[in-house]
Amino acid sequence: MKRAVIRIIGLDPGLRHTGWGLVELAGNQLRPVDCGVISGGVEAPMAERLQHLHDELTQVLRDLRPDEAAVEEIFVNCNPSSALKLGMARGAIMLVPARLGITISEYAATVVKKTVTGNGQADKTQVQSMVTLLLPGLPNIDSKDASDALAVAICHAHHRRSKEWG
Repeated sequence: MKRAVIRIIGLDPGLRHTGWGLVELAGNQLRPVDCGVISGGVEAPMAERLQHLHDELTQVLRDLRPDEAAVEEIFVNCNPSSALKLGMARGAIMLVPARLGITISEYAATVVKKTVTGNGQADKTQVQSMVTLLLPGLPNIDSKDASDALAVAICHAHHRRSKEWG
């Protein structure tokens, strides 16, 4: 028997700032639960930054107890060094729900944007505006990283049924 309410956490990976946003899906209704950002020390060695990201996200997931996780795929950057660092952060981020037994789905940024705004090339301000409209009752989000994470969660809520049937 399926649960009546599914808790979905969206994750927007970043080495400096990782956004997270939790929604509850009951039937076709989405309800915002919480969101935030994990920020790391830019001056710390890479291993320490990844450890901090892992530890903080582990605590968030243990506190919020999501049923499913959705992660935005990496946008391929022109700078190989930046892409590699972001890839390491994304790996640390994906490890956390995997180790907690939480199913992870991945979505390209263009799919997230198209799902939430209708435009796969929308900018962060458009995404943030639509997230606010789609999740009434959500407190004012002052972080685009948190709103991007909520957009990933919304995207997963809309696409998860097709994944179940596929």
